[in-house]
Order: sequence, then structure tokens, then C-alpha cells
Amino acid sequence: AFDRIMTAGGYISVKTGAAPEANSLPVPKKDADLAFDYAACIGCGACVAACPNASASLFTAAKIAHLSLMPQGHPERKQRVKAMTEQMATEGFGDCSNHGECEAVCPKGISIDAIARMRREYLRAYF
Repeated sequence: AFDRIMTAGGYISVKTGAAPEANSLPVPKKDADLAFDYAACIGCGACVAACPNASASLFTAAKIAHLSLMPQGHPERKQRVKAMTEQMATEGFGDCSNHGECEAVCPKGISIDAIARMRREYLRAYF
């Protein structure tokens, strides 16, 4: 199911070129560090297993957040959050109710702040 969520929007279409060109895109350190933290998600599913709602929100949010923080991820920003959250619902995952169990068991230490970021992206996409 995680692979179908990723296929729904976990990509960028911008050609980033080789390392010298990619390094010419200015990204604030705070954003780069946060994107790196979110990109650490390994898709292990521990978050879903620990969640009383069987929510995949932490996984989905980590993917959406790390791409939305980088300039290369901006072209698909609105479509990405719509498609990935829709696919998450289609797969039958529950919704997040902020228990925080996912954060507690995440082997990469991904914060539930990612879910708040995903929800902000979702609202921006629709309004």
C-alpha cells in the first residue's frame, strides 16, 4: 500500500541536473535540515502498527513534507498532497487523531509535526 501512496505523488518532475546545478538552488539551512529529517522515513510501517487508528499519516506526511520544503518539489505541490492523501484513504488507512504513538515508535525519529505540515499543505491545495 505504501508503494501506491508514493506512486500517487511522491516524486518531482523538475530536472535537477548534475550536482553543480543542483547546488546552485538556494535552500535555507533550516528547510534543508527539516527536509532531510523527513526524507529519512524508511517506510517500515511501525507508525501504522502502533497507531490505534491504523493511520499512515506519518509516512505520507514525511514524504509530502520533505518534497514540499525543497524548491524542486514546488511544481507538483498541490497535486501531490491531494493525490497522496486520497490514495492513503483509498488504501483504507485510518485518520490521525494525534495520539503520537507513531512518533514514539518511529525508528528514524520523525516528528508528528510532519502531519501538521501535511494538513497545512492540504488546506493550501484546496483553498
